[in-house]
Amino acid sequence: LESVEDIHEIVVLLDFYGQLLTKRQFDIMDLHFNSDLSLGEIAEDLGISRQGVYDSIRKAKQALLGYEKRLGLAERFREQEKNIEKVLKSLKNMGKKSPELIGDSDYKHAMDLLGEMLDTL
Repeated sequence: LESVEDIHEIVVLLDFYGQLLTKRQFDIMDLHFNSDLSLGEIAEDLGISRQGVYDSIRKAKQALLGYEKRLGLAERFREQEKNIEKVLKSLKNMGKKSPELIGDSDYKHAMDLLGEMLDTL
């Protein structure tokens, strides 16, 4: 049984690398992890065995983990997200310490830009 963290990691990797899988692998992973269908439901929908679904998921997971190990896109994404959050928090703290900054157009523009960047990640 997989933990919530493991499932979340697979969903993130599927977002980054899913298109590198075969169409069949991607479809099975999407049905299982994003649509929350059981192996039996997927097998019935696709007309294959439950074991076939299980094997496809196992191979696709290995492929996704391999892509991340080689390319590291998901890890870099998480690092960027953390850094933007840190900068945004620092700017907010600066605004609390120096309320006159809040009215400054450069300060406001920086806050807005960082907020937009965080929203698009």
